[in-house]
Amino acid sequence: MQLRFRRFDLQLRHHWAIATDLDRGGGKSLCPVVFVELTDRHGRTGIGEASPSSQYHESHGTVAAFLGRIDPARLDFDDVAGSMAHLESISPGSPPARCAVNLALLDGAATAAGVPVCEFLGLGPFAEGRHVSSFTLGLDTPEAMARKAAEAAPYPLLKLKLGGPTDRENLAAVRRAAPGKTIRVDANAAWHDREEALRNIEWLAADPLVEFVEQPMPPDRPTADWAWLKARSPLPLFGDELYQGPEDAARCAECVHGINVKLVKTGGITRGKLALEAARAQGLRTMIGCMIESSVLISAGAHLAALADHLDLDGSVLVTNDPYAGVRNEGGMLRFAGVEPLVGLRVKPRDSAS
Repeated sequence: MQLRFRRFDLQLRHHWAIATDLDRGGGKSLCPVVFVELTDRHGRTGIGEASPSSQYHESHGTVAAFLGRIDPARLDFDDVAGSMAHLESISPGSPPARCAVNLALLDGAATAAGVPVCEFLGLGPFAEGRHVSSFTLGLDTPEAMARKAAEAAPYPLLKLKLGGPTDRENLAAVRRAAPGKTIRVDANAAWHDREEALRNIEWLAADPLVEFVEQPMPPDRPTADWAWLKARSPLPLFGDELYQGPEDAARCAECVHGINVKLVKTGGITRGKLALEAARAQGLRTMIGCMIESSVLISAGAHLAALADHLDLDGSVLVTNDPYAGVRNEGGMLRFAGVEPLVGLRVKPRDSAS
């Protein structure tokens, strides 16, 4: 097997910031990702993507270092499980890098089998017309957030990043610009303790169209504090940073009502599927989320949509230079209909897209 990788800088439509950026310089306009391509001796290929985040102490450097430690001879489209065992044996690990290789392996394996990844995994065909993603508004001034909300007019669901000093003004500005839309709030662990979190959630609950609150507190807060908040919260709580993989499902069932699975956290589609199944087994609601990503990772997440109650797969529509074409986001509705190729991840370079 030949393994090649390259860095690519995604250009954001708007300056991007979340609560954890406020102490680290205030956000970004570019997001570096890493594309991985595998080619075997038969000429079969697979594409994958890593979107490393400093929030998880990952970077282009950590991804490249991990990829450089892989023995390509131990990767095989006909043995995805064995290939993943090799990746998991490499220390120190890098979930985004494992994710990229896992996507490439499954892309090649499903293509060789003549089916899309969702069917290769036993999830059946992608359900056209059923899967709607939210559209995310990053932290900004109230005026800028109102403009972003107006630009997001085609999208029925908004995800609003909070956790800054102007949260109340920001929500009011977005609500004026989008008076009838459902809003999902993501605090990115900005509220430091259970009392502060509850005060803010009670304020948010006064808006009848706020659907739920994601990651209100830091993930290292005691389980007892999370359980206290869950019992008192007037809105459902979702864990993101709180849920890294299937091993966290039992604890999260005590702490929150639902979880957010991101492929770059779990290390790819294989463990992402396990993470969604483990959460559902604990009675948790499930969401598939994303970082700032191209259509490679967004399409990969869409192949698991059958296991999700909610989707936040908008990363590729937040950028202006997505180099790949894949699942389409039409006013929030995710569609593979009419997308070629019909197999694997169903992505291809944009310069060859029709």
